[in-house]
Amino acid sequence: MNDIVRASDAFTRMLHAIDAKDWNGVRREFADTLDMDYSSLFGDPPARVDADQQVAGWRAFAGAFDVTQHITGPFVVDSDGRGVVAQTHVRAYHRISGADGGDVWMVAGHYTVKLVPVGDGWKIAGITLATFYQEGNLRIPEIARRVSLGGPARRAT
Repeated sequence: MNDIVRASDAFTRMLHAIDAKDWNGVRREFADTLDMDYSSLFGDPPARVDADQQVAGWRAFAGAFDVTQHITGPFVVDSDGRGVVAQTHVRAYHRISGADGGDVWMVAGHYTVKLVPVGDGWKIAGITLATFYQEGNLRIPEIARRVSLGGPARRAT
């Protein structure tokens, strides 16, 4: 298997691990520090973060969903001289059964992923999401944050 395919596989393995709630599997695919940019989705500025802290944050947030599914592909992968940059479109489905306003939130966008060679493999060193649009219950991220803190998915009526 060539290095380009192996590099893009690291990102796919990471997304599959998120969907399986395999947080050790997510961490295995990361370099120790990451350049993360989800500003187009959440409004937070891009940041360099510790990989363990990133996984812990995702574990709290994504752990609140009953299920997630990240659908990507195909990948376009180019060398940047220090590693590779993989790009792919994504549709990410997030479900909380019984959530006020509907069960599903879907994000459509484009990922740009920086990968660096480590040992005989590749590690993710940066992720940028360019959000195209969202559908479904746009309050689900807020509900997931509330659930991750021990609150309910539905408000008492």
